[in-house]
Amino acid sequence: MSGKKILVTGGTGYIGSHTVVELINAGYEPLIIDNLSNSSPKILNQIKKITGKEPEFYNFNLCDEKLTYEFLETHQDISGLIHFAAFKSVGESEREPLKYYKNNFYPLINLIESCSNRQMNLVFSSSCTVYGEPDDLPVNELAPVKKAESTYGNTKQIAEEILEEVSGVNENLKVIALRYFNPVGAHASALIGELPVGVPQNLVPFITQAAIGKRGAITVFGDDYHTPDGTCVRDYIHVVDLAKAHVAAIEHMENSQSAQRFDIYNIGTGRGYSVLEVIHAFEVASGQQLNYKIGKRRPGDIEKIYGDVTKAANELSWKAELGIEEMMSSAWEWEKYINQNPL
Repeated sequence: MSGKKILVTGGTGYIGSHTVVELINAGYEPLIIDNLSNSSPKILNQIKKITGKEPEFYNFNLCDEKLTYEFLETHQDISGLIHFAAFKSVGESEREPLKYYKNNFYPLINLIESCSNRQMNLVFSSSCTVYGEPDDLPVNELAPVKKAESTYGNTKQIAEEILEEVSGVNENLKVIALRYFNPVGAHASALIGELPVGVPQNLVPFITQAAIGKRGAITVFGDDYHTPDGTCVRDYIHVVDLAKAHVAAIEHMENSQSAQRFDIYNIGTGRGYSVLEVIHAFEVASGQQLNYKIGKRRPGDIEKIYGDVTKAANELSWKAELGIEEMMSSAWEWEKYINQNPL
């Protein structure tokens, strides 16, 4: 048991809350900063129900340079930082780019500046969007980063560049950027999961909301792609596996004697599922029949992407353990839970 303190920004959010649970399970003491702009304070009690421990929680906006600096000055015992806090809607980022550049860069800069004079291991929440439409599949970490399709994707690319450059000149800072594929599912307890605001932007929450009666028919955007059934293919990963990858990254930086201060890992399952495969997998896992229709292609959608996750397996001793069945069944149990217990 480590007992080390790890700061989790955006720790009441979807991936953040699951990571807090896995940190506690691994013996760490997580502290959360979240301004609750895209999450519920009730998640803290849900974490306590799962783990028996309620993490320390601080409600403020990391865009505030003074508050961020004061917090890190008064918490000198924090040895690691997992940075989730960011806006993440592709569509909104296109409508309000400045909002995204401000919110996704100011907190990152304030955090790394505020702890620049002490040893810090930082895990950054990145995205497979940096690869764009890949030239080869599965895509590995050596694949070229392509011009981003959205402002959101661009913030991930630039943030990685900032972290690589700063860690290159600051010997106190070690960074691992985790490039996620598509996180889905919920904790097995059904006490925490994804809480989309408004109409979901992602496939699985839309499926579960449609199944429970909150939405109408699901629109499949295009069935004429060069894929086995004509629909887009993605690498879906269970959020609990993703959360465990963050713990593995922190442990790797704590234990590694490597001089390398910036590294990147793909976090996925290494295989792709089409939109129709996901819909059918949900029907099997839930016993619910879904109503869906085929629509036009959506601008900016990538035809197919799935990751080569060999590097994470070899260096972080991590691999995804939960399959599409667990992803769909846990997402459904979570949807049923919040339908009865609104958060």
